Amino acid sequence: MSHQVDYDHRLTGARRAVFEACLVCRHVQADLESVRAITKDDRSPVTVADYASQAVVVHRLREAFGEIRMVGEEDAAALKDGTNAAVLGKVLEAVHLVWPQASEADVIDAIDAGGAANDEGHGEIFWTLDPIDGTKGFLRGGQYAVSLAWIEAGEPTLAVLGCPNLSADFQRPFDDPDPHGCIYYAYKGSGLWETSADEADKDGIHLTRLPRAEDEPARVCESVESGHTKHSDTAMIIERLGSSSEHSLRLDSQAKYAVVARGQADAYLRMPTKKGYVERIWDHAAGSLIATEAGCAVTDIHNQLLDFGHGRGLDRNKGVICATMSDHARVISAIEELGLAPAGA
Repeated sequence: MSHQVDYDHRLTGARRAVFEACLVCRHVQADLESVRAITKDDRSPVTVADYASQAVVVHRLREAFGEIRMVGEEDAAALKDGTNAAVLGKVLEAVHLVWPQASEADVIDAIDAGGAANDEGHGEIFWTLDPIDGTKGFLRGGQYAVSLAWIEAGEPTLAVLGCPNLSADFQRPFDDPDPHGCIYYAYKGSGLWETSADEADKDGIHLTRLPRAEDEPARVCESVESGHTKHSDTAMIIERLGSSSEHSLRLDSQAKYAVVARGQADAYLRMPTKKGYVERIWDHAAGSLIATEAGCAVTDIHNQLLDFGHGRGLDRNKGVICATMSDHARVISAIEELGLAPAGA
């Protein structure tokens, strides 16, 4: 079997897993108030969707490939506590949408499969998953993502990024959920592909990112939440680039990588908010490959490549800069000139 055929096979299973997880998440998001009423907890809807999404992805990958090694965000410890029976019931109800024969034990086992440790260094090969990336976006009916990547030798080599509320129409506001959504996928060397989030097996469209006109200002996107990025630093960088706040886009989740990759924005900045904060690998693995396969550059604020081979965190990196090749160089220069990436920080 050739290397490409192997990737094609792995991508087919990953796409199916993310497609079904998107269906489950959309179902839970459409029923937020019902979940809240039963569980008496405002955050329970995203908890239910997180668990259900991870269970479905693990189940489908196991069906396709046998036992897998998964480094995921969730584990089922809380669901094993009888006081969370209502949450478990809602998780099972959501999972049954695409896995009707699943039992409570099946779901708990699948979720716990995401708890594999990633502490063996660069030689490890594994999947990494964020079943709901963009918690607050999910809760307010905005943007979120299901993010799945295959890691080899410390780098993502295959990725599927499901964005259930992101429209293919650039004119549709991010806070206006699209009824179809988008799924982006790639493996190393394949380029970037896009398909609708409500089409499971249809071949996607191969995207070619169109360059920005020379007289147009750079468009920059960042997180909605100030806890995820330092907005004041981004504002200074935007000004140094010759742009303004009106060219800044804010949305939740790794959908920002897709927005840059497809040409709706030119850069995504995630500036560190506090000393010692470490990004999690599942928050960037899928998105970073999606962007690089579209011809963008992804590094940290020190212009170092993201290294996914050192545990569950990006311990050797600080912040994230994703941008077109030309804009990436300008952003890194701006960061250095503004003193936003001091040595050792």
